Amino acid sequence: MANHENTQQYALGNTPAEHERLAWQADRFDPFTETFFRSAGIGSGDRVLDLGSGAGHVAMLVARIVGPTGSVVGVERDAGSITLAQNRVAAAGLHNVTFTHSDVNEIPAGDLFDAAVGRFILMFLPDPVRVVRLLADLVRPGGVIAFHEVSWAAFLERSDATPLCMKCARLIHETFRQSKANTEMGPELSEVYRQAGLPAPTMTSEMLLGNAADLTRWLVDLLLVLRPQIQQFGLPFDEVGPMQTLPDRLFAELAAANGIIGGPDIVGGWSQTAARQS
Repeated sequence: MANHENTQQYALGNTPAEHERLAWQADRFDPFTETFFRSAGIGSGDRVLDLGSGAGHVAMLVARIVGPTGSVVGVERDAGSITLAQNRVAAAGLHNVTFTHSDVNEIPAGDLFDAAVGRFILMFLPDPVRVVRLLADLVRPGGVIAFHEVSWAAFLERSDATPLCMKCARLIHETFRQSKANTEMGPELSEVYRQAGLPAPTMTSEMLLGNAADLTRWLVDLLLVLRPQIQQFGLPFDEVGPMQTLPDRLFAELAAANGIIGGPDIVGGWSQTAARQS
């Protein structure tokens, strides 16, 4: 998942290993997120706020959507992540992306945005309704609020047929749960929007990481990044066996399953501010 700002413990942290994991993950998820944002109506010339920018992957994606006549402002609490994001933006030759060092609950007011977006951010916030309500005040009437979030429920059920995958998935899921992350934020987007005073969102759902190689790397990388938290919570890390051989063992199991396990469902929800309820 992505780098996020919140007032509770963020399990994935901001380590170099996590930034490397995010870069790999963005390569896989960006095509789906781009299609989702475009379907929400985000386009050329728009001014967009990116929530929880981390190393800037979503901000850079949106910058390409809005083009040189548009602009993106990324909000991020971790100063190190902002530096990395700024370096990546400069290396890519993008001149329409800036970053603000701020908590999501304290975003400076200014000119209204055409849209506010985020990927895998609300699931880590202790009060997502409050944050979405604040975002609605930063977006112009008729503007878009669009989030890509996750649902682990179906993935956990599908992984029952592959014992090692099931152990890895349940260990990661329990770590997120104990760190207070909401692993079903995707399906709950509709209720979050409703409570924030927005119209019912248009919803999408996709299952990503359907091949054995990608799913293996995604699970192993998450376990490595989460290992300190897993140990802190006293969870049974040794159930997955030696980490040195885990990639090979997991790949063999998933390859035998012909890639039908897939990963967690990626749920999108977008709404417009024009019809906000009082």
